[in-house]
Amino acid sequence: MGKVTFRQSFDRSSCRLFLFLIQTLHGRDSQIDEQLRVLNNNFIDADVVFQLQETTRTEREEWFNITSGSAQETAMKTSLRRGDNPLTLNIYTVGNLVASGNSVLGYATFPDEYQPNPALDGVVLLYTTFPGGSNAPFNQGRTLTHEVGHWVGLYHTFQGGCNGGIYVGDYAGDTSPQASATFGCPTTNPDTCPGEGVDRKSTFRCSPSGSVAHSLSFPAIHNYMDYTDDSCMDNFSLGQRTRLRLQIEIYRIQNMPREGFPPPPPRFKH
Repeated sequence: MGKVTFRQSFDRSSCRLFLFLIQTLHGRDSQIDEQLRVLNNNFIDADVVFQLQETTRTEREEWFNITSGSAQETAMKTSLRRGDNPLTLNIYTVGNLVASGNSVLGYATFPDEYQPNPALDGVVLLYTTFPGGSNAPFNQGRTLTHEVGHWVGLYHTFQGGCNGGIYVGDYAGDTSPQASATFGCPTTNPDTCPGEGVDRKSTFRCSPSGSVAHSLSFPAIHNYMDYTDDSCMDNFSLGQRTRLRLQIEIYRIQNMPREGFPPPPPRFKH
């Protein structure tokens, strides 16, 4: 079990976080502690704090290999889920995951998906992506960061491709259009959308006169919502942090439907 606390304007509520390990031979306590440390460090600038209180270990071989949308997934989540509100985060770690016919590292539900089907809300990921796991180069704990990013409403940085536009695409106003996912950890900044400049996230600087200057300055390859190696990821952009706080407010605190909101994009990491 655990608790997520929203500081500052979100300090009015908290939610318990439940971690379910399917099969008991994986997930050492030291790995779980390190995973929690990574998650907290990655979300600290967004003022989201996770407090793990309890871990449940379950011996069910049929739940160790999960396909998204399958009867096994529904049975696992329905049986194990804890909490009865959209601020409860349930995390399930398994041995193999398939989504859309492909093997993936993890997947998550979006905030606006809670109300129609609360029992399926949460994150599912491979236990081998925990810090020190065997899934290098995705074994430093940032797969969970990426998937929890979806759980709080963030899209991939490459959502919408080159036609996304800086204020559309992933709906964060400071990530540039990006044609496709980035893999590995490039030593130079990719330019996947000709005419849009290299793939970057933005910064906004205020001059002494009070005017605001906008520039695309930091490589997006280091963003948690791309597909680069764990060692390459180190940030959410300011626009993403703003968006996730609003998504939490609207869908996980107020739990109010929002007319005309775009449908969720593909949310599978690899």
